[in-house]
Amino acid sequence: MANGQLNVVLCWHMHQPWYRNGLDGEYRLPWVYLHGIKDYSDMAAHLEKHSRMRSVVNFAPVLLEQIDDYAQQLSAFLSKGTPIQDKLLNLLAGVEAVPADTAARAELIAECQRCHAPTMIHTHAPFQRLFKMIGATDESGVGSKHFRCSLVYLSDQYFLDLLTWYHLAWLGQSLQDLPVIQRLLQQGSEFSAADRRDLLGVIRDCLANLIPRYRKLAEAGRVELSMTPYMHPIVPLLNNFNNLRCSLPDAPVPQTTYYPDGEARSRWHLQQGIDVFQRYFGMKPQGVWLSEGGISEDAVSLLDELGIRWTASGEGVWRNSCRLSGYDGEDEHSKRSLFMPYQQVDSKVRVFFRDDGLSDLIGFKYSTWHARDAVADFVQHLENIAVFLNHNASNQVVSIILDGENAWEYYPKNGAYFLDALYAALSSSDQIKMVTFAEASNLPTRTLPAICAGSWVYGSFSTWIGSPDKNRGWDYLAAAKVAFDEVMAAGTLDTQQQALASRQLGICEGSDWFWWFGDYNPADSVRDFERLFRQQLHKLYEMLGVDAPAYLDKPMSQGGAGAENAGTMRRNT
Repeated sequence: MANGQLNVVLCWHMHQPWYRNGLDGEYRLPWVYLHGIKDYSDMAAHLEKHSRMRSVVNFAPVLLEQIDDYAQQLSAFLSKGTPIQDKLLNLLAGVEAVPADTAARAELIAECQRCHAPTMIHTHAPFQRLFKMIGATDESGVGSKHFRCSLVYLSDQYFLDLLTWYHLAWLGQSLQDLPVIQRLLQQGSEFSAADRRDLLGVIRDCLANLIPRYRKLAEAGRVELSMTPYMHPIVPLLNNFNNLRCSLPDAPVPQTTYYPDGEARSRWHLQQGIDVFQRYFGMKPQGVWLSEGGISEDAVSLLDELGIRWTASGEGVWRNSCRLSGYDGEDEHSKRSLFMPYQQVDSKVRVFFRDDGLSDLIGFKYSTWHARDAVADFVQHLENIAVFLNHNASNQVVSIILDGENAWEYYPKNGAYFLDALYAALSSSDQIKMVTFAEASNLPTRTLPAICAGSWVYGSFSTWIGSPDKNRGWDYLAAAKVAFDEVMAAGTLDTQQQALASRQLGICEGSDWFWWFGDYNPADSVRDFERLFRQQLHKLYEMLGVDAPAYLDKPMSQGGAGAENAGTMRRNT
């Protein structure tokens, strides 16, 4: 047994990019509200249930704004009948009629298949039966046009039931347990307008209460809330494309050699993010998870400038930075020195590095295990680390950082069994002390002479730059930034127009577009994101009063592969 408790931080990162067409247009993809009613809600419920549990929950400010907007739009619909700027919700509400043409009906069927079928369709017999009726099975694939019958023969009620079941399946376990939802689940079919209104009411209440629930947990000292820069950009790449060179010295680069005035844009994203965070949570964050754990020395300097106390990245960055700093001994090879905060010379920011193996166990492996076995295995790993560190365990910290929204659809009951058992075990262990990064910042630090810039994915920026499609995206973005700068210098926009254009530019600078470019990602996801990226750039040019380049009318990336977990997460081990 270890001499003292091992400090452990469990950090959940919650983020979605800006899915609206422009600043106030229609939502093109539904993932904000769908993850809201499934993952953000359930994750809060588990933390509320386990009062002794401590964790860090990181929010991208762009996600907070969209959650709030959805709640307001749903309230306006329920009170005044105002249409919602989301096609699926309008169809569910009956505001928009079920399409009559075959192509639109086929697309709607495909949209209602966008979930992990084994846990979200097969577990609901009436939902699965709706697909089987027309031959839209798993084998035929999402978006298949080869149906058993002509879609024109299907009634509107068929599609209304399909839409209702899709949203019921996306509800988290804590919402599925509500009496009104239990009634709908048992009813199974022929959902009326009143039934669907009840469902929309549950969705609205959930989204409206999400931010206050997390704020209450933070104010009670049970979680630490942290943030990501406003629109989730890769700050080191905005600052300097050369930040990719330490880990990818030979990677191809965009034709443009740098992103114009990028450091000022990074500072803008950080300050805007802090402002949004304070508006919703009533406090300034002590920590910033730079988008995708993407850190560099210039990025850490910006955090110092803004009075941020901590940041974090991945194990690959730690290994590369240790080698660059001249640390390459037994402590690095055994990972002993992974479990501590680091600090650059003349910097007050503590830098933590996640244990990739432990984080990936939750993200990719345990979904197929019995919850009891998975939790026992996980806790045993931590207790082994505590014994290994022995007398120094209480002075060190294991950082487990992962996506808080995409793994759970692969788990039974949206991860309810696993998370319930995990939180109970972690918060009652004699050898483990759950802490936050703010608390762990008081532990002894180790000097880090140099940072080898990179992200939590492979320790590099290869997911966002360095291949033809990704580099093309940066060239398109840099060209738009040049146009933006010229218009700002000309003074043709008033103050409000300038602020709106700056926000629209911020949307275009988000990292998610670049994540999806490339043929190793699923074709339908690549299509969705690259099209929305081009639309956002189009909107920016429109706001600037400048003609958009013709190349924005052509697809820039095709995709094609079937990535693990639909490409929403990356495995490091």
